[in-house]
Amino acid sequence: MERYALIVAGGTGTRMGSEIPKQFLLLAGKPILMHTLGIFHQLNCKLVLVLPEYQLAYWEELCRQHHYEIPHQVLAGGATRFHSVQNGLVVIPDDSLVAIHDGVRPCIVKPVIETTFDIAAKKGSAVTAVLPKDSIRIVDGMQNTAVNRALYRLIQTPQTFQSTLIKRAYTTATHHDFTDDAGVLEAAGYSIELVEGDYKNIKVTTPEDLMVAEIFLLKQRS
Repeated sequence: MERYALIVAGGTGTRMGSEIPKQFLLLAGKPILMHTLGIFHQLNCKLVLVLPEYQLAYWEELCRQHHYEIPHQVLAGGATRFHSVQNGLVVIPDDSLVAIHDGVRPCIVKPVIETTFDIAAKKGSAVTAVLPKDSIRIVDGMQNTAVNRALYRLIQTPQTFQSTLIKRAYTTATHHDFTDDAGVLEAAGYSIELVEGDYKNIKVTTPEDLMVAEIFLLKQRS
């Protein structure tokens, strides 16, 4: 089965305190998004990048400035992440595998990606997740109750699927308020296969995240 990576990046940089959208901020000398695309390119995935329409020209300029030549198809996103993924899935062929990944998770490592492709080929889905490190409490109004953190998982990306299944799920979805792609597949009646993620696979959202991501990337290269 052919392998595709559908990279979704729609951030604005608000929580980063930057006028530049976070996916374009420099990390170890080049935009975050270039690191993310690069790791999937190393695994011979066909790359599809979805960006807000108003960011397309800026991305083209960045690619020129950085002499970025990794082949990838760029599409305009929609009003929400749901619609952006839906737009990207249009160009993914049936009977392939597609890893849907946040553009601002540049520290994902190849073994985790490979595992998701292998499991998705067998099970239909493979969603990366890690155990919470901190204690968890449920808050309900004025009450709060401790829960067993071993029963919970923190969901990451990539979330990898047999393309025929996830495309069908996005086509038949009855609402757009999903927080991730696994939720879309689950709502369509399919079970979700969790695989072990990586604590270094952080989503770069704040200035602190940017500093931590740079440390992780430099360590991976050493």
